[in-house]
Amino acid sequence: MESKAEFYEVVEGIAERDPRYKPEAYSFLMLALNHTVALLDSPRHVSGQELLVGIRDYAIDQFGPMAKTVFHHWGVNETRDFGHIVFNLVQSGLLGKTDSDRIEDFTNGFDFETAFVTEYPWGVQPEGKE
Repeated sequence: MESKAEFYEVVEGIAERDPRYKPEAYSFLMLALNHTVALLDSPRHVSGQELLVGIRDYAIDQFGPMAKTVFHHWGVNETRDFGHIVFNLVQSGLLGKTDSDRIEDFTNGFDFETAFVTEYPWGVQPEGKE
C-alpha cells in the first residue's frame, strides 16, 4: 500500500461489500496490529489470540472505559467480529495469513463486558484498600 488514501479507498470498498463494520474498525485493527507487533522482540506473524490481546490492550489505552461503546458503534460486538475484519483485509490484500490462520482463532477471545467494564483497569483503589 503506497498511501493512507489508498488504504482508505480499499477499506471503503470493503465496507461497501460488508457493511457490518464501519471503516474506523479497519483502521483501528491495523493500528492495534502495529501496536501488537511493536511489543514483540522482533517482527513476526501474530496469531489471532495474540492479536486479540493487543486489540484489548490498545483499546483500553486509546478509549479507556468507552472501548465497548466505540466498538459497538463500529459494529464490533464480540472478538469474532475482529476475525471477520482481519479476513476481509486478507481478502483485499491488505494483510497476509498463514495456512493455519482461521476465523475461529478469534472466537471467544475475551468478553467485552468483562474486559472494558467489569474488570476495566481504572487505576484507582477503592478507599481504604492498598
